[in-house]
Amino acid sequence: MITGAIKNKVDKIWTDIWAGGITNPLTVIEQLTYLMFIRSLDEKELENEAFENLTGQPVEKIFPQSEQGQAMRWSRFQERDPREMFDVLSRRVFPAIKQMRGGKLPELDADGNIIEPDDGAFDEKSTDVTAFSRYMEDAMFLIPTPQVLQKIVTGLEDLYEHDLAGLDMQGDLYEYMLSKLSTAGQNGQFRTPKHIREMMVELVPPTPDDKICDPACGTAGFLVSAAESVRRRFESTMTPEQWKHFAGEMFTGFDTDRTMLRISAMNLMLHSITHPEIDYKDSVSKQNNIAGQFDVVLANPPFKGTVDAESIHDNLKAVTNTKKTELLFLALFLRLLKKGGRCACIVPDGVLFGSSKAHQAIRRELVENHQLQAVISMPSGVFKPYAGVSTAVLVFTKTGAGGTENVWFYDMKADGFSLDDKRSETQENDIPDIIERFRHLDKEAGRQRTEQSFLVPKEEIAGNNYDLSINKYKKVEYVPVEYPSTAEIMADLHELELEITEGLAELEEML
Repeated sequence: MITGAIKNKVDKIWTDIWAGGITNPLTVIEQLTYLMFIRSLDEKELENEAFENLTGQPVEKIFPQSEQGQAMRWSRFQERDPREMFDVLSRRVFPAIKQMRGGKLPELDADGNIIEPDDGAFDEKSTDVTAFSRYMEDAMFLIPTPQVLQKIVTGLEDLYEHDLAGLDMQGDLYEYMLSKLSTAGQNGQFRTPKHIREMMVELVPPTPDDKICDPACGTAGFLVSAAESVRRRFESTMTPEQWKHFAGEMFTGFDTDRTMLRISAMNLMLHSITHPEIDYKDSVSKQNNIAGQFDVVLANPPFKGTVDAESIHDNLKAVTNTKKTELLFLALFLRLLKKGGRCACIVPDGVLFGSSKAHQAIRRELVENHQLQAVISMPSGVFKPYAGVSTAVLVFTKTGAGGTENVWFYDMKADGFSLDDKRSETQENDIPDIIERFRHLDKEAGRQRTEQSFLVPKEEIAGNNYDLSINKYKKVEYVPVEYPSTAEIMADLHELELEITEGLAELEEML
């Protein structure tokens, strides 16, 4: 979470952009994201150079080694005259990032013009072109003047140098900027908090050989968290083949917003995923025929709204005949997964207890035909300030042959942050307990329904129309409270009345 001081600096940059004539908040976010990405490329290059100097092993460079190529680096142009900096960014750097391939910027000629590669020069990295470059084709550099650009660059440099070291910059800064959008939370354009993403990754921990998908990827937060988990646990043991898999086909994301796709591609590239499968696709429509391809699905799909019934894929309607996106996405997750594939996803509470045929059908599918493992109920403040909806995390494995014996329920009461709009850090945090208990479900068998977590047999759930709301099964202990008798209360009232009368008499004497 970013502090008030950082927010003030971001607000100052935002005001400078608005004063320059860019008044659409989403355009502001896009332009800032481009500059953040350009700076991060230089940071990554500095890391490459430091590693090369330390080990003596050559590292593939991002920037061309020519004088013109090195002039495109943030550290080289940020101190230049505003007009020179504006010229470098608008005429060289921005066009160059639109043509990145294989995580490298294209070569420039002596005049600073991009040298077009020979046909077939990037055949080996052709997936890079589709994953990144095609979503930059319609990107535009819209910062209007050298003076406005200088203010933005100076402001961002101050943020990076003094305030944002070690933070999840791409996500946290983007999350705060989205709070300025009037549509935040209505179109699904807000991040799942990083600590919630990391919890969900821990519940279905990916391996270096897995293929991971988020069919409503937004800014690719889940894919980044999954990548960080794999690196943290397997970095020292991964084979060259696994690293090649990690850099590309391991990660797949779909979205219907080209702005989000651009941000996703940039975010993933900064995490060493140079050619992910990031595609423009309406995941629940007939244009998406992908099935049985992924080992892990992690997602927070759109909750609100419905889709055109004619465009919905028939095999999703066969599972749950509805236009509600939250139900259709659950059916989609099952279709996308291989047998044995795992999913952790966020759903609104209505999915857990909704009484319509479509609601009951998808819950029955999970319980009877696959292995539903966990329902983690989260407090309504988790997504504030963007939304106050109550949600839960579902964890299940695709089997196609049942396997649900007991479903584990957990009542999360705290996630390490206050549940108001400020979301300040607190000591109360159930997430470590959730992860620990989920990894040792054999120890949960003896827990009572009055405790924070417990197991419920499949038969009991089936007998309740597959209701998955924790309140359906949780028992509340009522502690008897003894109140004074009526006679005692009346005696106390009379005593008070006498005290008041005596007090009034004393006041009258004083007058």
